[in-house]
Amino acid sequence: MGGSALASRFWAFWYPSNCMSVSPEQIESEICSRLPGVAAKASWGETSLFYNPDQKLPNGVYFCTIKEHDGDNDRSSRLYRSGVFRLSIGLNPHTYIGLFGPKPSRPAKGGIISTGHQFDKLDELMPHPIYGWMAWAQVLCPSRSTWETLVPLIDESYAKAVSKFEKRLAQSNSSLRTK
Repeated sequence: MGGSALASRFWAFWYPSNCMSVSPEQIESEICSRLPGVAAKASWGETSLFYNPDQKLPNGVYFCTIKEHDGDNDRSSRLYRSGVFRLSIGLNPHTYIGLFGPKPSRPAKGGIISTGHQFDKLDELMPHPIYGWMAWAQVLCPSRSTWETLVPLIDESYAKAVSKFEKRLAQSNSSLRTK
């Protein structure tokens, strides 16, 4: 491989120019405008998307996150690269298994799951490096075409969050009546 081709591969790896096909802001906006009852909350370099209509519960049920910075125990996606972000989706276990096979074991504190995936690869749906054992998946910098394939997974995750929310709300109302 010639010097210029090697340099080109180096810069594309560290500073991916195609990374912003769908921006974190576009993803947040599309999800929040399309799915009723969703609220976004930003903290610690991450935006969590919750189902919590009318803020009926102190905390809703989150089903997607958008992260733009590495965390102390989560550097495997190498989010320090310019413009790189991670979209994470909480899948139903049967969907996760259908996509990736059996869920991996929970990693040791500070570790990552063992699935053989390259967790810093762009624009590819794969298990989340930390939370794959809980049926979470990730995509780094999804392109528009990848985004379109993720919409049904996000809808499924949203439906799961709605169901969990309804159960929590019923439990909350039940405990208030018994007081």
